[in-house]
Amino acid sequence: MLISLLSVIVLSTTGYAWATLQGLNSGIKTNDVIGKGLSSPDGATDILLVGNDSRLDAHGNPLPEQVLRELRTTDDEGGDLTDTMILVRIPNGGQRASAMTFPRDTMVELGQGFGEHKLTEAMRQAKAAERAKLQKDGVKDPKQLEQESHKAGQKFLIQTIEDLSGVSVDHYAEVNLLGFYDITKAVGGVDVCLKDDVDDSNYSGAVFKAGPQTIQGADALAFVRQRHGLTNELDRGVRQQVFMSGLARKVLSSGTLSNPGKLSALVSAIQKSIVVDDDLGNDMMGFAQQLQGIAGGDIEFHTIPVHLVGPSGQEDVTVKPREVQQFAADLLLPPDQRKVKQQADATAEQLRSKTTVSVYNASELSGLAANVLEEIVADGFAQGGSANAETMPSSVVYSAPGEEAVAQQVADTLGGLKVQASPNVKPGNVEVYLGKDYDGPGKNNFAGPRAVALDGVKQAPVAPAQVPDQPTITADGVPCVN
Repeated sequence: MLISLLSVIVLSTTGYAWATLQGLNSGIKTNDVIGKGLSSPDGATDILLVGNDSRLDAHGNPLPEQVLRELRTTDDEGGDLTDTMILVRIPNGGQRASAMTFPRDTMVELGQGFGEHKLTEAMRQAKAAERAKLQKDGVKDPKQLEQESHKAGQKFLIQTIEDLSGVSVDHYAEVNLLGFYDITKAVGGVDVCLKDDVDDSNYSGAVFKAGPQTIQGADALAFVRQRHGLTNELDRGVRQQVFMSGLARKVLSSGTLSNPGKLSALVSAIQKSIVVDDDLGNDMMGFAQQLQGIAGGDIEFHTIPVHLVGPSGQEDVTVKPREVQQFAADLLLPPDQRKVKQQADATAEQLRSKTTVSVYNASELSGLAANVLEEIVADGFAQGGSANAETMPSSVVYSAPGEEAVAQQVADTLGGLKVQASPNVKPGNVEVYLGKDYDGPGKNNFAGPRAVALDGVKQAPVAPAQVPDQPTITADGVPCVN
């Protein structure tokens, strides 16, 4: 669903068709959803690309029934579910770009009291809440209700992605079903390759033979939306990445760049279907100049590290924010440096899994130790016990002599506590004492003591972080996928 802005990005990288891009400034729909300047200190320009299954166009008008039939969908299906979310990271200097996919079914704890939901629900939850508030305040105009509530949903989704990834989003772009349909037709289709025949005619409408083929319009939409018949949500993400890389390759080709008709159709499709933040919409030429120099092969597509929990094909997709944030930070490194660092991080992760952590409550706040231990286990450490201890004014993390480094990792997980070696701690163990000053993870949003303490109870093991078994996807070549 992200083909619109990717088209702009790819056109920007070529140095061609800038006059065409100039026309976007006057015709593209914008929305004030960022509300801050660029976060250049983090070393990147970060763009959140969102594919929305809304049955409205970029200006809030309902799609005609005839169009919905062409899209092989109906007005009562879906609605403000974000089918695709990709964060594009472009290091300062703009010589390459990395795109990280967030699987739509990833379970996350949403803010504003919404609770745990799939990531795809974030925008819809916030939009519905804002719409109810506006109606209570007396707003009756349908278009105003749609625009203002949708803007609130966009802002909430941006904040949710920022919290999960640790990245400050600089730009936002959203495209709907119609935009995807029109843009794929404007460029004359996209080349893809399937390992096996596909017949999902009862659901997405995807019916394809195995092997290489060129798809566009409703077929392209079915290709990226198919869920039934795939192993899990990660396979669907790979489909989307392969399709976007294929679009990048198609737009970069001389057949598109040198064809005024195709360029005009592409810009027209973008203007009808895409919504971007104000800064990006008002300075598309500046954005193009910033990205000049990126070649097609220097746009990489990745999936965030996830944990699949449950039987094969029915797994819950879960994440550890620390892993996602580290993954996002590593994307700013050159690929060779990134590989070395990720190997070192994997070694450190193994050490964490072999380190047993116990937590002792010296804060007088009943139930805190169990809460904090849960946070530590979620961060990759082995679970020890939780118990009360004599009250202490300050928190401290104890390790066996010589094992202060892994204790420091525990301390960092809890917000930066003091670390101290102790001959009373056995090798391979870490002991955390929570003093009256403790204000880190596990205390935030504290709900009081649990009915059953965690002491002595082993949690179900969490599968190692996973990404699809697929080589790094770029705009070079056409890899065959499931």
